[in-house]
Amino acid sequence: MAFASQRDATPRVIAIGLLARREYSRAELAQRLAKKSFEPSAIDECLDTLIEQGFQSDERFAASFVRSRILRGQGVIRIKGELRQRGVDQETLSAAFESVVANEQVDWFELARETLARRFTSAGETPKERARRERFLASRGFDFEQIRYALSCL
Repeated sequence: MAFASQRDATPRVIAIGLLARREYSRAELAQRLAKKSFEPSAIDECLDTLIEQGFQSDERFAASFVRSRILRGQGVIRIKGELRQRGVDQETLSAAFESVVANEQVDWFELARETLARRFTSAGETPKERARRERFLASRGFDFEQIRYALSCL
């Protein structure tokens, strides 16, 4: 979207420009607009209007985010943590997870196994190598049971 100059841009123009590229949570958009020195009241008014018009939706953002992170091989713990950092409330976060996991039939144990298999060819011969694989999966957001399952399958 082209406009005369950055100084003439309204919060709406900037927000729509951002949303044209990818989904954003309300909190992320508010942060970005605040960096452009817009008044908090103008930001809230703009975001309320965008939500009413269907241009911005935390529910849509959360579902899209969960899907993209699953495709990257990330686990529940990490995905939920990142959504919280992006300002998504617990209710929206839970609804997005339930929806995506049901629609995509996500098996977190198999996802952990596949993620580990893409990176490593064995479960590790030494305790040090095994710990490295455990840390890898833990950093990806998988829980202890999922990690144990993934290691037992290699």
